[in-house]
Amino acid sequence: MPLEVSNVDPCAPSAAALARAVDVLASGGLIAFPTETVYGLAARADSAGGMERLRSAKSRGSGDAFTVHVGRRDDIPRFAGALGALAQRLVRKALPGPLTLILPVADPGSVPVMRKLDAAAAGAMYYGGAVGLRCPDDAVAAALLGAVSFPVVAASANAAGSPPPYSGATAAAAVGGLADLLLDAGATRYGKPSTIVRVTGSSFEVVREGALDRGVIERLAALRLLFVCTGNTCRSPMAEALAKRLIAERLGCTGAELPDRGVFVSSAGVSGGHGSASAYAMVVMKKRGADLSGHVSTLLDAEMLRQADHVFVMTDSHRERVVAMCPEVADRAATLCGDQDVVDPVGGSEAEYEACAEQIEAALRSKLEKVMT
Repeated sequence: MPLEVSNVDPCAPSAAALARAVDVLASGGLIAFPTETVYGLAARADSAGGMERLRSAKSRGSGDAFTVHVGRRDDIPRFAGALGALAQRLVRKALPGPLTLILPVADPGSVPVMRKLDAAAAGAMYYGGAVGLRCPDDAVAAALLGAVSFPVVAASANAAGSPPPYSGATAAAAVGGLADLLLDAGATRYGKPSTIVRVTGSSFEVVREGALDRGVIERLAALRLLFVCTGNTCRSPMAEALAKRLIAERLGCTGAELPDRGVFVSSAGVSGGHGSASAYAMVVMKKRGADLSGHVSTLLDAEMLRQADHVFVMTDSHRERVVAMCPEVADRAATLCGDQDVVDPVGGSEAEYEACAEQIEAALRSKLEKVMT
């Protein structure tokens, strides 16, 4: 059959075009569709006929898996299960976007999507204890993938050994005779393939550089912790110093080397920006091997909050201020000690500062175990 071509608006594809594409996939057909990187050739992962055709088109054997494509980043745990801290950061900060994540899945049968699928479908998506996942930052791809009720896998829309297509015209030439339908939205945004990153626990490997270079991936993968109190003169500076010490011990490095390990720890105050650390804060931190003599109080702003992966506040009222300043941080802002406030020791004795530091350190040992794994 000749290739059916549907020209679509790259920003707002028609409902009719999307419905036709969904029907083709649902019936075991192949479609070519745009992403922000290259045009992809897609099949329904749980269709034996569709997968046979896709493997034939890409010259891949029956044991080869393909990259799962999803319309929303929230769909990723359906295919990968619970995500580790590093994978969560990359998903939140990089997706939707030109990134393919290879995530560990030791037992495909344990993930939600496999509850209604068979071993053949698992073989289309999982290989070597891992799954490859893409969440394109493209209106057509997102609309299509969001409209299907079944898993979709895809590869670049070209025969094996040929260059990937970056426009509807080159995709049409590449998949004529291979696909049933092409959604033609013109040229792709990047004109480069996605960057492929393999995540294993708390480390990552750039398998292939594409639209995102290694430097970008390193910045996205970095762990950024922000501690917030009122004036940024005692509680949050102590929390920052203690967190740096504990993380450095965990990683086997010095506090100064943490940025080289992709860890950035800072503090600020909702009314900060006035002076240095309090005298007793410096005293109790010195006993713990931390020097606050160079600390300068910093006033919290929305950009600090947006960049942070975790925002730890000292009281519920601090959290209210934080969320009011930057609503998008609500799901990653938490009181350091759970339901218990860290009481402000300003004006108190050295013993009260000691008790505050002990409370903060005990809470940090618990929190860091979660954010570092």
